[in-house]
Amino acid sequence: MALSEPSGPVPEPSGLPKSPTTTALAEPVDRVRPLWITGIVLINLGINAAFFGPIQVLLGQQAAHFDEGSKEAILALVTGCGAAVSLVANPLFGAFSDRTTSRFGRRVPWVVFGAVLGAVALVALAGAPNVAVMTLLWCLVQAGCNGAYAATTAAIPDRVPVLQRGTVGGLAAMGQTVGILLGAVIAAAVAGNFAAGYLVCAAALLAGVVLYFFKNDDQPLPAQERPPFSLAAFLKGFWVSPKLYPDFGWAWLTRLLVNIGNHMVTLYLLFFLSDAVHLKETEGIEPAFGVLILTGIYAVMVIITSVLGGSLSDRMGKRKPLVIASSVIIAAASLILGFAPTWAGALVGATVLGIGFGAYLAVDFALITQVLPTALDRGRDLGVINVANSLPQVIAPLIAFPFVTYWGGYVSLYVAAAVIGLLGAVFVVKIKSVA
Repeated sequence: MALSEPSGPVPEPSGLPKSPTTTALAEPVDRVRPLWITGIVLINLGINAAFFGPIQVLLGQQAAHFDEGSKEAILALVTGCGAAVSLVANPLFGAFSDRTTSRFGRRVPWVVFGAVLGAVALVALAGAPNVAVMTLLWCLVQAGCNGAYAATTAAIPDRVPVLQRGTVGGLAAMGQTVGILLGAVIAAAVAGNFAAGYLVCAAALLAGVVLYFFKNDDQPLPAQERPPFSLAAFLKGFWVSPKLYPDFGWAWLTRLLVNIGNHMVTLYLLFFLSDAVHLKETEGIEPAFGVLILTGIYAVMVIITSVLGGSLSDRMGKRKPLVIASSVIIAAASLILGFAPTWAGALVGATVLGIGFGAYLAVDFALITQVLPTALDRGRDLGVINVANSLPQVIAPLIAFPFVTYWGGYVSLYVAAAVIGLLGAVFVVKIKSVA
């Protein structure tokens, strides 16, 4: 089956012409230029640097600055509120971009708006006078970064032909991972000065959108191609019926399951190294430094395999076999950690996890772009897909805690993570419209 071959008739959304008269809604056929791809990579790099620098270090330092004794509770409050905003902001801003008729195109205004909003909030965050303001500003950072990310993600199926999407998706995933590492570098470089760290993160966020702003090829949406606005229809649109669009539903579920498994693996990594591996006693390495080493190995492998996996998928003309294989590799990493609770086992597990997750990020993204219900709603629907990236941050701790505490410790935790991830691989088979 060809990559773009539908498995059956696809319902048309209300108000959308059956044959779009504008290139903004047409299926792209021309390969995108390296400069355009570079712009996408830089946006992903800037967003993730601005996002993960605070999450990894700066917010915690600021929480301790306000109240050393309550820093854990403050950090949980701030990040929890931010995560709640991200669940809403991504699909909402994606939907806004779908309906935008600016002469600059549908996506560019929201990329710029999101980046500016996030940068201004980061600058203000550096001088937040109390926890309440800190929480509000971090929510604005989340809204801005998610808005820019939603529009950027939708730009890929807008402009990239199907047979190039694995490559572009892999390079975008590479940009995300490098951005995470850059955020960690920024946080380390400011040596405890969280205010300076926020300013550098804001600069990285703005710098990341410059190339895309000037070299975006975003196609304007004529006003006549946009359906009349109805609040009820707009809100109802965020429910994408799995009955009408089963492939979209299975793609959402598989991504949710794989991400839950991945978060379960990484959630208690610090405590795993301390309490199960006994890293300090056996190797003389502080557990926190061990986490840094494992994260670095994982990130390097993600960068490599996201690029290679995406390109291989394009050359094969297939997505599902590589998504299934990468999901199995991720599950294998969980089992390695569970049954080899040693430093050597942790090093191997981190390597295998990075290999699997890098390939998964690239190829699964390409697969998802091929099961989107309509061209008019790409931003909204990809935003709904991105909920499957954010929701596991809430679900994984709820599942992981009883396994670690009551149901067998880390062995049972990592076996459960492997099983959940493998379910994601199994359900990929249910997707019929993509090879």
